[in-house]
Amino acid sequence: MTIARTEIRPETEADIAAIREVTDEAFATAEHSSGTEALIVERLRERGKLSLSLVAEQEGVVRGHVAFSPVTIDGQASGWFGLGPVSVSPRWQNRGIGEALIREGLKRLEETGGSGCVLLGYPAYYSRFGFAHHRQLSMQGLPEEHAANFMAIAFAGDVPQGSVVFDEAFEVSADEV
Repeated sequence: MTIARTEIRPETEADIAAIREVTDEAFATAEHSSGTEALIVERLRERGKLSLSLVAEQEGVVRGHVAFSPVTIDGQASGWFGLGPVSVSPRWQNRGIGEALIREGLKRLEETGGSGCVLLGYPAYYSRFGFAHHRQLSMQGLPEEHAANFMAIAFAGDVPQGSVVFDEAFEVSADEV
């Protein structure tokens, strides 16, 4: 089977409905999903906090999406960003699309002077990009049993110390969907 060439590019207004569809599909059966991921992306966009939004397109069809938004550390803007949500249509998963989106996003953040990136995810997957758990950096409200899933990567310098807060767009409940 031949896989079409994947283009990773910034979202356009014409992509918004496809991003919603891909995100809903990708998280529909995910065990860790709250079902709010598409709404989070929309709220980040509405609030002007979607710092980087990339789509993976094949033959004119959006197959995946990744969002990056600013985070604060100890209440201060820091040049650090949060990765997520990242989504790939289920039938296109495990083909490198998510990896390509993440790598391109991290590269662009670093090239534009970002200090680093944090995320909440599976260490076995995200460690391939250089993410690691750092005890000195925590996520506000994260239960201790999930602390190892909060990871960071510094683009220059050291990982800072403090408590990370994602934008309030992430404070969505499932009954709002």
